[in-house]
Amino acid sequence: MRKSILALGLLMLSAASAQAQVNAGDVKWGPAPPVFPKGAKMAVMAGDPGKAGLFVIRLKMPPGYKIPAHHHPTDENVTVISGDFHLGMGDKLDPAKSASLKAGGFAQAMAGMNHFAFTKSGVVVEVAAIGPFGMTYVNPADDPSHK
Repeated sequence: MRKSILALGLLMLSAASAQAQVNAGDVKWGPAPPVFPKGAKMAVMAGDPGKAGLFVIRLKMPPGYKIPAHHHPTDENVTVISGDFHLGMGDKLDPAKSASLKAGGFAQAMAGMNHFAFTKSGVVVEVAAIGPFGMTYVNPADDPSHK
């Protein structure tokens, strides 16, 4: 059920938002799929996160946003577009074990590597990965799609 909800949300966003060329002011934002904590917005920039192949998405997260420890089935490449993005590796969200990335910063989380993220003042990041997109929380109770 969870995968079908995620696939439906990603499909709707990719059909509505995917464009070959777009300026920052023309990005079509929609709610992030329910596998993300409430409050984030997402835009599909290229590809289809619900299918095999390369995709590029942007996530807009408000101040104080937190993504508990999780991992993905494929490598995740993250570039900070604006704001501050705190990212750490590990099995639980621990600010002391995070690095602060500013606009232009880059991070890579290899497939299966547990990591977490948060922002203090809000952020826009761009994520490039090979689909289909998947997200597994270390602690299943942290998965917002189960609430």
